[in-house]
Amino acid sequence: MINYEEELKKFHPSLDVNEAEDAIYKREFTDVTDILKEIIQEERNKKTDFFRKQDNQ
Repeated sequence: MINYEEELKKFHPSLDVNEAEDAIYKREFTDVTDILKEIIQEERNKKTDFFRKQDNQ
């Protein structure tokens, strides 16, 4: 049988939509776009380094 008093003690109300939105936007999430930008930048740096080495030889 369900003990309603115990269940009420465990209850935590869900966040209001605005509170949930704020909680989500305050976090820094890395998404696929961020990862791709990082990969592209790394590849550009590799190419730049390669051509600098070629110029110095």
